[in-house]
Amino acid sequence: MMKININSRVILVLCVVNLGVWCYGEADYNDAAPMEEGEKTALYSAIQGFVGNWWNGSDLYPDPCGWTPVQGVSCDLFDGLWYVTALSIGPILDNYLDCAPIVEFRPQLFELKHLKSLTFFSCFVSPHKHPITIPSKNWEKLAGNLETLEFRSNPGLIGKVPSSFGSLIRLQSLVLLENGLTGELPRNVGNLTKLKRLVFAANWFYGRIPDTLGGLNELLILDLSRNLLSGSLPLTLGGLNSLLKLDLSNNQLAGSLPTAMCHMKNLTLLDLRNNKFSGGLTKSLQEMYSLGEMALSNNPIGGDLQGLEWNSLQNLVVLDLSNTGLTGEIPESIAELKRLRFLGLRGNRLTGNLSPKLATLPCVSALYLDGNNLTGELMFSELFYGKMGRRFRAWNNPNLCYPDGLVSTGHAPYGVKPCQQEVTLVEAHTNSKLGDGNYNQNSHLMVSLGFSSYVNGGFWSFYLVQVFTMAQLLSCFL
Repeated sequence: MMKININSRVILVLCVVNLGVWCYGEADYNDAAPMEEGEKTALYSAIQGFVGNWWNGSDLYPDPCGWTPVQGVSCDLFDGLWYVTALSIGPILDNYLDCAPIVEFRPQLFELKHLKSLTFFSCFVSPHKHPITIPSKNWEKLAGNLETLEFRSNPGLIGKVPSSFGSLIRLQSLVLLENGLTGELPRNVGNLTKLKRLVFAANWFYGRIPDTLGGLNELLILDLSRNLLSGSLPLTLGGLNSLLKLDLSNNQLAGSLPTAMCHMKNLTLLDLRNNKFSGGLTKSLQEMYSLGEMALSNNPIGGDLQGLEWNSLQNLVVLDLSNTGLTGEIPESIAELKRLRFLGLRGNRLTGNLSPKLATLPCVSALYLDGNNLTGELMFSELFYGKMGRRFRAWNNPNLCYPDGLVSTGHAPYGVKPCQQEVTLVEAHTNSKLGDGNYNQNSHLMVSLGFSSYVNGGFWSFYLVQVFTMAQLLSCFL
């Protein structure tokens, strides 16, 4: 009986403890800061515009800023109330807000006055059935706090970039990547002087690059690749002293590379592939000491490699100058780039011999030299060919060969022929006419064959024809 009473007391104590914990948690909730009611209403309406009216936030407790928040919504306290600071729409995270086929930008979106980050990923996906444009108005309402604005992978997002983006003076990141946007780049983007990242890649933008971009002194990343941009590069780009990455590849840009690029002392990536640049390699490139990647392939640049002091670019890891119309020889100073991993010089008109020093590059893993007019013997080791395999490309250089016998067939450079051993015939030095009855006592050919040079002209003519015929036959088998 006593035992039963003890167990009953234990059970009672446990219940009281559990009740106490529950009451403590309930008290915490009651004392917690609520979400500002107008903010909650605006958020729900904005989200419904993208995901559909079926969504009412009923599974959120007690609200999107509570204990069970929806992924893509972040909040912060202001004056004791919760406000939304970040909103991400699209399949980015688990429990994400997935967009409906038909979407709309509701005006309530612009009532989220503390919003710092707004991101749309793969939300507007139907350019033919349900295309949508970026609203042209109300962006100034977010100008006080918005620091990040991104539209990524939205092929159904069409139209032009609204000029009202120029009012978002606190923006640090503006990303319009892989959408269906078109038109010219807005000049007033140059007003966004706090920008650190500007990405307008993979759209349908055309026209010239605005010179106003040169005033973005804090910019670290500028990516305008995969568009239809044309014209020459504005000289003002040289003023982007803080820039780390410049990607203008896959456009229709033309003209010479501006010498002002030498002022980009911090640039680590320069990608100008697949454009129409010409005028040769500007010497100012050798002053970009921080460059790790220089990709200029598929441009009619022309000129040669000799004008640059390549050994000043000791941070280069990737150098791609393929299909740029280069002529002349490959300078040995390129072999001094100790960090170089990839060297692409294919599809040019380069001539001369390859320096064996290229094989001494400690980090190199790919040498693409095919499709040039290189000549002579490849003086690389069998170990080098074995390490590189087909990442050493030297084919389509008709007068280039490797020494036969010094390299085994299994490690021979792919597509390069072995050097042929030539048979040299010593010409007869003669001042006489064959067949006229005279002789030449300095005729070495006959003596070397064991015949007297004192022979009549008829026999000499007949024998010489036989020798040359035999030489031609032998050459077919060599």
